[in-house]
Amino acid sequence: MESNSLVAQENMGVPAQDGQNSHNQSMDGTNTTAVENAGQQQFITFTVGDQEYGVDIMSVREIKGWVETTLLPNTPEYMRGVLNLRGVIVPIFDLRCRFGLGKTDATNLHVIVIIAVKNRMVGILVDTVSDILTVSNSDIRDVPKMETLIEEEYLSGLVTIEDRMVALLNQERLFDTKVIENGIAIGKIDET
Repeated sequence: MESNSLVAQENMGVPAQDGQNSHNQSMDGTNTTAVENAGQQQFITFTVGDQEYGVDIMSVREIKGWVETTLLPNTPEYMRGVLNLRGVIVPIFDLRCRFGLGKTDATNLHVIVIIAVKNRMVGILVDTVSDILTVSNSDIRDVPKMETLIEEEYLSGLVTIEDRMVALLNQERLFDTKVIENGIAIGKIDET
């Protein structure tokens, strides 16, 4: 099985490793097994407006610049369409729109982060990719119970790094499995 982050490593300028050791390498070259055993987790962080979010580095498959997608009928506004990524139909979701903050006016400066959600790949449209964070499990705080723009169910925790707060996404709750499956099915029909 290919390392979870080999494609992303190549796109971020980190060479992919051959052989068994590649399974445990993160995008910054850190041994992820050692990080996990030390009670730490790694996250790729990115921005949407003034907010910074993170996803588990092991779910990231690729990071690429914005490209136009194939729009599909009868899909939620936050689904920008689908992308054919080396023969795999990948639904692309606008994270800003998903959070109810309006549709992103995507330019070539925007980024698509391809992540695994359960057994499917999806892309999320974000403004910029920021950093790779390694944090102790004890530094991840629960999301406070309050009304916010982003429903707390979409977040798995919060991390404070120096003077900034990073909201960690729960990607399995953020993207409806039915919408993903419908997007992939319609995308395959449109290709024929």
